[in-house]
Amino acid sequence: MSIWRVILSIVFPPLAVVDKGCGSIAIICLLTLAGWIPGVIGALVILNNPKYNR
Repeated sequence: MSIWRVILSIVFPPLAVVDKGCGSIAIICLLTLAGWIPGVIGALVILNNPKYNR
């Protein structure tokens, strides 16, 4: 995970996971609507998950 992804996930979480698939974007959008901190945590979890890394 690059530093730019971390910064992007803190500033705007849905944009950080845009290449991880439609489901990930939807989940992060819902979490971000529920609150900024859940969206950031969700984006960081998805970015750190080895299953999604290519």
